[in-house]
Amino acid sequence: MPLSLLNEEQLNAATAKFGHNIVIASAGTGKTSTIVGRIASLLESQVAPQEILLLTFTNKAATEMVERLTRFFPKDVTEKIEAGTFHAICYKLLKKHNPDLLLKQQTELKTLFRSIYEKREFKKLNCKIAEYSANYLYDIYSFYQNTELKLGFADWICENYPDHEFFCDIYEDISHEYELTKESYGYINFNDLLIKTRDLLSTDIFVNFKEVLVDEYQDTNSLQGSLIDKMNPSSLFCVGDYDQSIFAFNGANINLIGTFSKKFPDSKVFSLKKNYRSTALILSLADRVIKFNDRIYPKELIVVRKDDPISPSLLEFNELFEQYSKVSLMIKSSPTKHEDVAVIFRNNASADGIEASLRELGIPCKRKGGKSFFDAKEVKVLFDIYSFFVNTKDLMAFIHIFEYAKGLGSATAKDIFEALKRLGHGSVYDGILHPDTTIANPFEKRKVYYQLALFDDLVNLESESKFSHLDLDRKISESPILKHPKFTDESVQFFNDFYLLYKRINRIKKPISMVEAISESNIYKYIIDILATKRALDINKKVNAEAKERALVNIQRKIVLIKDLTKNYSDNQRFLNAMVLGSNELTKGEGVNLLTIHASKGLEFKDVYILDLMDGRFPNRKLAAKGGSIDEERRLFYVAVTRARDRLWLSYAKLDKVKKLRFAPSLFLYEAGLINNQAEYRKLLKEK
Repeated sequence: MPLSLLNEEQLNAATAKFGHNIVIASAGTGKTSTIVGRIASLLESQVAPQEILLLTFTNKAATEMVERLTRFFPKDVTEKIEAGTFHAICYKLLKKHNPDLLLKQQTELKTLFRSIYEKREFKKLNCKIAEYSANYLYDIYSFYQNTELKLGFADWICENYPDHEFFCDIYEDISHEYELTKESYGYINFNDLLIKTRDLLSTDIFVNFKEVLVDEYQDTNSLQGSLIDKMNPSSLFCVGDYDQSIFAFNGANINLIGTFSKKFPDSKVFSLKKNYRSTALILSLADRVIKFNDRIYPKELIVVRKDDPISPSLLEFNELFEQYSKVSLMIKSSPTKHEDVAVIFRNNASADGIEASLRELGIPCKRKGGKSFFDAKEVKVLFDIYSFFVNTKDLMAFIHIFEYAKGLGSATAKDIFEALKRLGHGSVYDGILHPDTTIANPFEKRKVYYQLALFDDLVNLESESKFSHLDLDRKISESPILKHPKFTDESVQFFNDFYLLYKRINRIKKPISMVEAISESNIYKYIIDILATKRALDINKKVNAEAKERALVNIQRKIVLIKDLTKNYSDNQRFLNAMVLGSNELTKGEGVNLLTIHASKGLEFKDVYILDLMDGRFPNRKLAAKGGSIDEERRLFYVAVTRARDRLWLSYAKLDKVKKLRFAPSLFLYEAGLINNQAEYRKLLKEK
């Protein structure tokens, strides 16, 4: 039985008397086994399975726990246990009460919210502070719902964002109309699942759970806490670790676990001390740092492993790219299987360099908790241009490129591709460089199909001479392709720049020369200007010049990385195969794990590398100042370190040569004792 597999501490917790019980389960101490053991104890005590509710942070965790129980109890027993996330359980309860409810994704309801917001004429208001954008206000409203239990939205805005007091009533009216509109259509979102279930628990829904178990209790938010209170079970069993509370940005309320004993004076506190995961030296390092946070409950970790540990290592590099390159080489030379290696980072920007460096060495990797470097639009379009110039049959690459030509779109881009093919008598290459100008109409006439709303929009071809005022290459100005009615001055100039780039590089054989030519071309500069401009829009939809400059610098940084990747390749097709054709395989499935700290939660690996431990990056001072805290940053560090079973490397670089920034090492490296004395640490901070 599951209970026979538990150590003494786990067994004491799992067999606790009915009541209010909290288990402080540090990293690697077997909290899942304890929860499974607790449910087994309840079943053996003749508690009916349908009277047990297990609330988990992910549905995967709930499924795994129930599957463990199925090894010891009949499936017709375990399948009656209510297990899942707060949202999954609430949805099930609400659907019983109202089968017609329609659960909508956040993106859909954000559009509804925006349509209500846009009725307002903020610009007519006499206020020096600019109003929040619709999307940002939606996010604030969602955060409010998860964290505030007493104040109305207007009062909460005034208290937390006093600069926006002028708009408080307007914001509340928008949210009120939004809620009424949702109600009229029967729409609900994830917050509504919890709010409506909580409200119905006082009236229609009768929930008769004898015990409610809550996993990852430290990540519970105020709304979820209020839902548990409304359930008012006769027994509550919560498992968590305050040192791993890292979701404050999502509304997690660490005070729920911190005040559990005060809220329930009769509660029993259990502590799991035996760590089965990490070596003594890894745990010692994690403990040295986390002790700088206030202790909510007494805690002491006992290392179970008796093997000879390897000391965690500090990796110091002069420059960021050197860091990524050298860490990749270390991973390549390591005997550890790629699947058991994790590279963990605080910010997604840190992942681009390591992913590119691993790719260069042919090391597969999968990225979780952020977009792949190769999914960035500026990277994708560069490789689309590259791919098309190497293989002009690549229709999708052509479409992706010409979607950036103002007013064309994907359907028109396809028309142009097919027309170029006709002008080149089957060769798009010839259609671009040597078009047959005797073909008066290279565009295929589409069938009219009124029921499917398909119409022939190419019947009124225009003369290419209407662009005679533009400074175009002669081949372009004479091309019948310009007869397409959707061509404008701007999109024709785009096509002309495309032609000039193609004409310049169609014979280039070296990848480095291709990347340089593309990145320096007018067409690529035009595209990245569009991307940088979009990323620099403020809440008033105006371009912030500094933000645009930062966006352009970040794009240039990616280009530098791509150039660096070309150094081991002399053939265009081989380089493309490595960079593009293998991108899905190398960012999904098997390989080295590239993880944000939040995505690494609950996982463990033989080897762990933590990157970019520089002051400002980790701890992230900006996020800490915006509502996080150094305590939370320190908890993030603790979570990252405790993912390691056997070997741990902590890495930082002194310089970013692209942004021309100097870095001081992270505060946490000093707290861990890896920077040996305070004077040295202060000196490094001053030199930054």
